[in-house]
Amino acid sequence: MPLNAVAHLNFHGEAREALEFYQSVFGGQLTIATYADFGMPADLPGATHVVFGQVVADNGFRVMAYDVPGQAAPATPGAPRTRRENGTTITTEPFFLSVRGESVDEVAPVWAGLAEGATVIEEFGPAPWAPGFGMLADRFGVTWIVDVAAQYAQA
Repeated sequence: MPLNAVAHLNFHGEAREALEFYQSVFGGQLTIATYADFGMPADLPGATHVVFGQVVADNGFRVMAYDVPGQAAPATPGAPRTRRENGTTITTEPFFLSVRGESVDEVAPVWAGLAEGATVIEEFGPAPWAPGFGMLADRFGVTWIVDVAAQYAQA
């Protein structure tokens, strides 16, 4: 059996909305189980939050998500992190999710779907290294790269 690495996104009460959005963009089967489904009393805060959720599509797309339990301050997935190093503030992105297809026609609808309500970092279009490339932070704060696979020529 092959191993698969699957992105698992952590939310604070938005996992259901995010998973439904990703299903609308990528298609596929949506599975959601709540804390109440796993035995939490329904009258407790957070009982309707997602303890396990995923979208699995026939095109190979798969993402998992859940709502972090408790009242912790929300940490936006993919939000930049800053640190001090030698007196300089350095900002880094903890991760990007990448969706790569074989043609512009294949990935353009994915870009259009993810771009709804997003902050576009780099508009989708031709790039020196690929026939199509774009980067955005979706409405949930997750940073996506959408591109077209291209043969890389070593310099």
